[in-house]
Amino acid sequence: MMILFGTLPYNDFPLTFGQVSREGDYLKADGREFSRTQGTGAMISAALAIATHFKEEPPYVLVAGDIGGGNGTRDIYQYLTERVGELAPDFIAMHYSLPIMALMRKFIEAVQRCEKRPFLIADAGAMYAAKGAGLSGEFDIFTPDPSEMAFLADPQATHPAYIAKHLFECDASLVPQQIAEAFRSGSAAKLLLVKGKTDYVAQGGEILHAVNEPDVPHLEPIGGTGDTITGLVSGLVYAGLAPKDAAVFACRTNRTAGKLAEPNPATKVKEIIDQFPRVAKEYYCSWSGVCYMDDK
Repeated sequence: MMILFGTLPYNDFPLTFGQVSREGDYLKADGREFSRTQGTGAMISAALAIATHFKEEPPYVLVAGDIGGGNGTRDIYQYLTERVGELAPDFIAMHYSLPIMALMRKFIEAVQRCEKRPFLIADAGAMYAAKGAGLSGEFDIFTPDPSEMAFLADPQATHPAYIAKHLFECDASLVPQQIAEAFRSGSAAKLLLVKGKTDYVAQGGEILHAVNEPDVPHLEPIGGTGDTITGLVSGLVYAGLAPKDAAVFACRTNRTAGKLAEPNPATKVKEIIDQFPRVAKEYYCSWSGVCYMDDK
């Protein structure tokens, strides 16, 4: 079982847990529909597309509305913290949520009591909370962008509120140095996938891969293309790829799908997500050197 976790940008969307499906331009779980093109929805949509391609069971989603008040964030953390042992998921991907460190600590304590530890992926607010709480090492993959990478690398940034500084001061040319510092200071997950003009995949302080092709400049202003990488790497690990391979394939898939979509500034992220199955079918064999994944 994979659980995809995050808040939705609605004030009154109730706590929802269930297997996800696509219904036209919407996602649906437990009878409730929500957008597949915004934030957590884009992440879920990308993971679902990959899981469907590889004939995996549809992921489960745990979502709730939250526009800054924190109620939705508290609801999803409480639900999962109380039930993670019973649900026994193999994978959990945590995305948009308010960075409340006390909730993250309680969640990790619950995970540590699980009979089998789930594979943990974090982005956005969940990643901030993990770093702020000193729990980065409990996660298998983080997927920061350059500003978030600057936050992870800063030993003085002990609270997620520091992110405001790094949003305006980040320098993409410093990312390799920041990757090394984040691992050195214990602020990195076991593997980092850093999203940007060049995507970096790093483990143990070492950059394993730098992905910058295809270069599709029009992807930069399209909202949600960072969220889709998080969904892609989640879906690929769920499908059985080794984490470092999943990370590289996620970067290549996002870029290749962007090229195939022939984007312009008006392109929506759903148009890129819709290319993911085509990319998987036409490119993964050549990228991996093996074709067994298409025969699942």
